[in-house]
Amino acid sequence: MASADPGATPMLDEFRRLDAVQHGHFRLSSGLHSDTYVQCARILERPDVAGRLLAELARAWRDGAVDAVVGPAVGGILVAYELARALGARAVYMEREGQRLAFRRGFALRSGAPVLVAEDVVTTGGSAQEVLAAVREAGGRPVGVASLVDRSSTPGGGFDVPFRSLVKLSPPVYAAEECPLCRQGLPVVKPGTRPEAQRA
Repeated sequence: MASADPGATPMLDEFRRLDAVQHGHFRLSSGLHSDTYVQCARILERPDVAGRLLAELARAWRDGAVDAVVGPAVGGILVAYELARALGARAVYMEREGQRLAFRRGFALRSGAPVLVAEDVVTTGGSAQEVLAAVREAGGRPVGVASLVDRSSTPGGGFDVPFRSLVKLSPPVYAAEECPLCRQGLPVVKPGTRPEAQRA
């Protein structure tokens, strides 16, 4: 059973009520396998719920000016949009060009401007780290990472900026070659859209 920190329990109940927390045999975008998947689309398909929850998450950055909120496509687009709405900031998203994330559609960051990075779920933090690097390369100044769900095993998600999430989950994850669900012969589902990370 997935666990959550005590402070996230009311939020976790809401995620469960909307069937966002799912159980089975999943291959995550990180390439790892797990018996638990959080389908954030079930939250984001409800603008009233998503707006309310992300306005709550935005409170962590409300005391400081945020010029833009940047999320990776696809999962971070709506998260960035609702956070930006709550913070009175611009909503920007990045798309893949080959193997790397890039600013397209005329999106640009102002030099030295404070930027919040948005994600739906952080597991290894790979996409968010890519966005952080791209923001710095584009001249922005990252002030934090915000996500609906934190399922990372590293304190602070492994980021060098403040990290906040609505829900903290700690379900087990497995390398594909060590996955007990695979050994049981359970079919695996890959629900995400991001190409799997290449792990050493």
